[in-house]
Amino acid sequence: MARHGGGAFSGKDPSKVDRSAAYAARYVAKNIVAAGLADRCEIQVSYAIGVAEPTSIMVETFGTEKVPSEQLTLLVREFFDLRPYGLIQMLDLLHPIYKETAAYGHFGREHFPWEKNRQSGAAAGSGRSEIISALPLFKASLALAFLFTPPFSAPPFQRAAATK
Repeated sequence: MARHGGGAFSGKDPSKVDRSAAYAARYVAKNIVAAGLADRCEIQVSYAIGVAEPTSIMVETFGTEKVPSEQLTLLVREFFDLRPYGLIQMLDLLHPIYKETAAYGHFGREHFPWEKNRQSGAAAGSGRSEIISALPLFKASLALAFLFTPPFSAPPFQRAAATK
């Protein structure tokens, strides 16, 4: 079971993010679990009209994460294009598959693209997810990014509050 913003899915074309982003959130969450990065996962994505990039991406693992939550959020941003056009491409949403969602719902049937696990060519044979296959490289690039990032400095209003 997952939460969503309450908008209807049926009757909307794939460019409407209340439908396509819900499918993508399911897809991303299933891939995080399949990659062994968490035992449970829920993805929250928010959008603003006229802005292609999501305004927010949150990964909730209910305490079951195997890597820090911040890294999971960075992985989602790195591996999944959550812009409206990216959602359509990633899940092949321009094909006429929506009639099937009218009976028995939108989720839980493995033939829908958002129910599948993402596989890379080399990893597909071993059944390993593309995400877990690339994790060592991602961790190395993440470490390099932190090496070259200046130390965090809290904004003045936070520093003042911390000293009181």
